[in-house]
Amino acid sequence: MGNLQLKQELDARQLAIVQSEFENQKKSMVVAYLLWFFLGGLGGHRFYVGKPVSALMMTGLWVLGFITVWIFIGYFFFFIVYVWVFIDAFLLHGIINKINQKTERKILERVSST
Repeated sequence: MGNLQLKQELDARQLAIVQSEFENQKKSMVVAYLLWFFLGGLGGHRFYVGKPVSALMMTGLWVLGFITVWIFIGYFFFFIVYVWVFIDAFLLHGIINKINQKTERKILERVSST
């Protein structure tokens, strides 16, 4: 059963509760893209969307690049990180939408069970 079907089974009071809870818990697309723009190389946007392993990998590659840039190997690590950041620019919208749908689903299930 999808989120829309669950919403149709709720009364007005329950829908208001769901909407209020969802507004408090949802991830912001604007915040995600600001983090991507300003802290993308360090994986800031990935920490925000709950992907700490890949965020730490990005941070590690960036730090490794920073440390080894003086022997020119670091440019290779920077290249990997910024290709990853570029790809994330296109994936981030879908990731946020998926997270928000799961959040709404959890709230709907909790409210409909009461």
